[in-house]
Amino acid sequence: MELRQLRYFVIVAEELHFGRAAERLTIVQSAVSQQIRRLERELGVALFDRSPRRVRLTEAGAAFLPEARAVLAAERRALATIGDFAAARRTVLRIGTSSGMGERLERVLEALERQAPGTRVELASAPPGERLRRVADAQWDAAFVRGVVEASEDVRRIPVWRDELVVSLPARHPLARGDAVDLAALADLPLYLTARRNNPSLVDLVMGACQDAGFEPVLGPSHSSLQDTLAALGAGLPGWTVLYAVHARRLRGGRVAFLPVRSPDGVADALSLPTVLAVRGAADPDRVRPLLAACQEAAADDHDS
Repeated sequence: MELRQLRYFVIVAEELHFGRAAERLTIVQSAVSQQIRRLERELGVALFDRSPRRVRLTEAGAAFLPEARAVLAAERRALATIGDFAAARRTVLRIGTSSGMGERLERVLEALERQAPGTRVELASAPPGERLRRVADAQWDAAFVRGVVEASEDVRRIPVWRDELVVSLPARHPLARGDAVDLAALADLPLYLTARRNNPSLVDLVMGACQDAGFEPVLGPSHSSLQDTLAALGAGLPGWTVLYAVHARRLRGGRVAFLPVRSPDGVADALSLPTVLAVRGAADPDRVRPLLAACQEAAADDHDS
């Protein structure tokens, strides 16, 4: 029996859906299914009752779940104990990142090197909820999270900046000729967004802004990635999407246009999400203080530019 198999089992038990479990684990669904089957063969029991419509824990699975969680909790305690005595750990920061941070993340890392020379940084990506869980479990020292996401009481969320969102649409579209765009002008175009489960804060913000602008957007079929959506728009697909301005600055030019959203009073930069740095409440403040200072420096650079 492997700890990896126990992790997979616990996440599938929490989600009761192999696809969503795979998304949380950031692996393919077939790998999750394969490891669960191996675990079941080793235990000699079925842990899940699988049907085309739903996945449920069997009686054996329900009995096994608290014990699996206890083993994983013991693993975390063991790792934390060793970490406390490992000198190298004091010079390594494990940070969870958000997609599309672009040059802002580079500025944070450059400022961190000035604040704490010699600090080694390990970056990792995961869905927002998983980032918060890893911070709470002391697997990561901190994580960047956009929007309002529920977290355990053990996690502090420290505001660091706001991330502006811009609209992207085909460069040949008449609306692309302006300096900013009114959301209401996009009402007749399909909106291409990621599934809400992938980024609920962003989706809720955009859908709410459209409703405030007086229309319910028509959602186009989802693409596998933002890159695919931008490629389709660049090829002339009617529609629009949103992305973070710091990401868009790296993509300017070509067949798609990026425009800030104009608010009803005519001011641009009207669509944005707060970004917080999530840290454990029990964490050593000296350990994360240089990172917080680096975030403040990067945010000040944004303001000055």
